[in-house]
Amino acid sequence: MSYNTKNFTEQGGEKTVIGGELDITGTMKLDGDEVSVIPAFSLSTATTVSGIKTDFNLLLNAMSSAGLIKTVT
Repeated sequence: MSYNTKNFTEQGGEKTVIGGELDITGTMKLDGDEVSVIPAFSLSTATTVSGIKTDFNLLLNAMSSAGLIKTVT
């Protein structure tokens, strides 16, 4: 009898594969910084480039606040 696991770490530990659901009940960190969930956004209804820019910047700010992207200073 053989068994192939869906979750494994490749030899050397450089890559971990999750083949099912990953349920994180604690804190998740990316490069040492805590990552959180981004709040839900409504679809953009912008009809001008300026409006799209505003909506896009709101998304970037939310991603930055959640720790998903680094802020350029």
